[in-house]
Amino acid sequence: MKFISTGWLAGLLFLMGSQQIICAQESFVRVENGRFFKNGHPYYFIGANYWYGGLIGISEPGKERIRQELDFLKDNGVNNLRVLAAVEGSGLINGNPRVEPAYQPETGQFRDELLAGLDFLLAEMGKRQLTAVVMLSNNWEWSGGFLQYLNWNGRLSDSLLHMKMEWEDMRDYISRFYSCTPCIEQYQEQVKRIITRINTVTGKKYNEDPAIMSWEIANEPRPMRPYAVNDYKKFIKQTSMLIRSLDPNHLITTGSEGYIGSESMSVYRSVHLEKEIDYLTIHIWPKNWAWFTDTSMATQFNSVLLKTKKYIRKHQQLAQSLRKPLVLEEFGLPRDGHSFSLSSGTVLRDRYFEFVFSVLVRDCHHEGPVAGAVFWAFGGIGRPAGKNKMWQKGDDWLGDPPMEEQGLNTVFDQDETTWALIRKYAVQLTAKVRRAGKVSQ
Repeated sequence: MKFISTGWLAGLLFLMGSQQIICAQESFVRVENGRFFKNGHPYYFIGANYWYGGLIGISEPGKERIRQELDFLKDNGVNNLRVLAAVEGSGLINGNPRVEPAYQPETGQFRDELLAGLDFLLAEMGKRQLTAVVMLSNNWEWSGGFLQYLNWNGRLSDSLLHMKMEWEDMRDYISRFYSCTPCIEQYQEQVKRIITRINTVTGKKYNEDPAIMSWEIANEPRPMRPYAVNDYKKFIKQTSMLIRSLDPNHLITTGSEGYIGSESMSVYRSVHLEKEIDYLTIHIWPKNWAWFTDTSMATQFNSVLLKTKKYIRKHQQLAQSLRKPLVLEEFGLPRDGHSFSLSSGTVLRDRYFEFVFSVLVRDCHHEGPVAGAVFWAFGGIGRPAGKNKMWQKGDDWLGDPPMEEQGLNTVFDQDETTWALIRKYAVQLTAKVRRAGKVSQ
């Protein structure tokens, strides 16, 4: 038997351990020189908003739906999903039912067993080499979000919470979240519990799971009023620092819509200049931003494309100056004729998607800042109930949240022309990376 010196053995074990750490780190998505990398290779993605995925995984039918839908997405070239972590509160909010079930039904009361759905989703995504962007809360009402924290702290009465609010009232109330210290503390307590959770399926800590690409502070956080800008900036800074202290492995982003949701480009730039914010996001909503009216989608379509191009370009320029990637994180368009029927066509939507995906492929080819395009939203095998335009308890979850007409912006598994387009651009994206001698994982 040949003896090995203890010093040499210790050195060998140290090198082996170091190599294991390097390999583990390499599996996470990183940012280097303004680009995403994974496993040492550039990482670009076509993604889908699949916010309900973690909510349906707590039942056996829901698990089967997840398996079927993830297989479908993988086969069609989608490799990134944007999902909601948890719901705050329950019952009517802003005159509509919110999504359910609630992880935090009452302030400080957490139903940890309900995160088993998110556990299952992340485990299944990991099997398929998909990555998740996890939204930690919501500026908007459909999952509770900031309005619920305000209600819990006496800044918004139950009667106002349950009734339909005017837009200006909504702005007034949500803007108060950023100066509500107990609201922010309660939000941060939920953030801590989620990020430090251990997945009950895989046994992995969330903060050590490569299936997660990034943590998102909230869905579309906005100052809402100019007077809230400084408090908003402080909230983004403090929250990003908290997340980094809990998790050094994953990326962090805001979830912002861009300058349209930030009061100004200066405010948007300021929050994305923060050290802990790894990449920029923008959302593009031609309908919500009145770039067309319901009856003029076709006649104003060329104008919509021009405005989309200008909006993306302004944020591309900022991303380049900050040396951070840019993700086109939400974009959508109704079906032809503004119809909610699945039998209606998607000609204009397909043309719009093609335009956005072409920006992604072009920036991949030229090493531009756009590194991901995530359409809104995936409805998979779900179908509108047909009884009402709005969601009712017991209906399938689709891509459209409860306060919107079901089927408005949802891409279903049967929308074959849209999926053919997505497959085409997924193939082009992969080919562009491979042509450079670097395979995207």
